[in-house]
Amino acid sequence: MPPAPDPSPRPRRGAIVLCGGQSRRMGRDKASLPFGDETLLERVARRVLPAVDELIVAARPDQDVPGDFDVVHDPPGHESPLAGLVAGLRALDVEQVFVTACDAPLLGTPLVERLFELARNVEIAVPRVGKHHMVLTAVYSRSVLPRAEALLEASRLRPFYLLEQSEVRIVDPDELREVDPDLDGLRDCDTPEAYAWALERAGLS
Repeated sequence: MPPAPDPSPRPRRGAIVLCGGQSRRMGRDKASLPFGDETLLERVARRVLPAVDELIVAARPDQDVPGDFDVVHDPPGHESPLAGLVAGLRALDVEQVFVTACDAPLLGTPLVERLFELARNVEIAVPRVGKHHMVLTAVYSRSVLPRAEALLEASRLRPFYLLEQSEVRIVDPDELREVDPDLDGLRDCDTPEAYAWALERAGLS
């Protein structure tokens, strides 16, 4: 007999890769930094894509984005990760989105899949390391969009404000170690030193 259909098929998933930061600590645009034979942005997107149905890149207004991606832009005057989340949710036909920055080259598909699993039945699943909520390595439900839009209009641009107004699952790092033992996927490389470390860690120095 054929297997019974899954009574609860997984929701459509999307990903938003944020590349609109000013890269002040790096001193140059992070999205276009080389990482092996691809750019930092291309590597992050490639490693996220297997876990999602759609992927979009959120950039600053008039920012040149390397690679062949669907791109949305932050509303002028509201450039921020929250603006990227809003622009991406408006553009994607999905029920959940994984949000990451373009400077997380050690992020792996299994970690993305795990966070989607942990986000079932909640609006946001966000890892917390110490006192720091990893709001740029988190899964958000489409249901947060009206609240995110209201925060944007009020110029309350920190994603943490959205956590305060939503049903949130705080993910303990130990819940992720099965798929990412050293939690490398939670590390960004926003300085030249961190970039050099990530290249070495990936065997690309």
